[in-house]
Amino acid sequence: MPRTGLILGIESSCDETAAAIVERGARTVSSVVASQIATHARYGGVVPELASREHLRAIVPVVRAALAEAHVSLADLDAIAVTSGPGLAGALLVGITYGKALAFANHLPLIAVNHLEGHIHAVLLNEREIASGGVDAASTAGPETGDTSALALVVSGGHTHLYLAQPKNGTWSYTLVGRTLDDAAGEAFDKVAKLLGLGYPGGPWIDALARFGNPHVVPFSFAQIKTKVHLAGKAPRTKAAKTAPIARLDPHFLFSFSGIKTAVLRYVELHGLRAEARARVSRVLKDFRPPQTREEALALCPQPTLDLIASFQHAVIGDLMKKTFAAAESLGTRRILITGGVAANRELRERFTREAAARGVRISFPTLALSTDNAAMIAAAAWPRLLAQDFAPPELSADPSLALS
Repeated sequence: MPRTGLILGIESSCDETAAAIVERGARTVSSVVASQIATHARYGGVVPELASREHLRAIVPVVRAALAEAHVSLADLDAIAVTSGPGLAGALLVGITYGKALAFANHLPLIAVNHLEGHIHAVLLNEREIASGGVDAASTAGPETGDTSALALVVSGGHTHLYLAQPKNGTWSYTLVGRTLDDAAGEAFDKVAKLLGLGYPGGPWIDALARFGNPHVVPFSFAQIKTKVHLAGKAPRTKAAKTAPIARLDPHFLFSFSGIKTAVLRYVELHGLRAEARARVSRVLKDFRPPQTREEALALCPQPTLDLIASFQHAVIGDLMKKTFAAAESLGTRRILITGGVAANRELRERFTREAAARGVRISFPTLALSTDNAAMIAAAAWPRLLAQDFAPPELSADPSLALS
């Protein structure tokens, strides 16, 4: 049985080295994140080899900082949790190897957590902290909390998945309902931003500039995805091919964002819009200052580009909304969890919240800090596994394409 209820979580799936101490899956005691944005910004995306090297540099001081911030030692912990996948193989191995060493040296159980499950538990952690008065209650819509079934949309730079999350005997089970067949929504944001000469990561730039554009100028649309008869139930050759054969999923709940990227490119070429990288825009995110007035926005982009950005974001969020609420209605669930890096998007939160209120559906988001990759969500997801004594085997290794189901 747990003594202190404290779990050290370690997250290193992509470009952020994170460690956190969470008590009983319900209270964040400390959370430290070392970002690599400055390293990867010059390349316009994450370089796996560089990410692995940065994790090696940061993992020890980040874990020490998390312990110091929580005023605890390794002897005070009940377990150590690590992200085992999905993600970049080299990056995952850094966190797993260090977590295994710490667990072995301190005679602590090691818990493997799926990164996608961690994102779902970021919302649950936030709800529990709100219920205990630990954080600002304005970060979620709906006062009720508790472990009840929910439809979870995990939307980030690497993932766009719909899961039916169901609590059972103190643990959680997940059923894949929908997914992207190619690019994730956050990846589309980043690539469109790069095309237009904006900074990296592109999501915050798109969100900040979209408010100054007309979202109805460019009529982007998404075609209905149809089942490929010739595949006979086999997985298509896509980025998401390993998660589940397409024939097992309802095509109404499948996403595809590669087409809208191409549509943006064609629009830029057709209308002569030039992506001019400006000094203020090209700064890394630590220097990111969203424009507060139309004049400031126009100093970065001409009005036609602002209209294009607004139209692109409006279309992507509209597609996410359409399929998420359709899936919730089909499954008969009245609770929706929105999580992942794109869940920090202002327009997404506003439109999802309005639609949920109109439908009488309860909807929850994590805080902005818990939306992006962090270790608190990993430690929170590990708590039910600790109670169930579901520990990782000694041969645990990275699984870059690990599915959640």
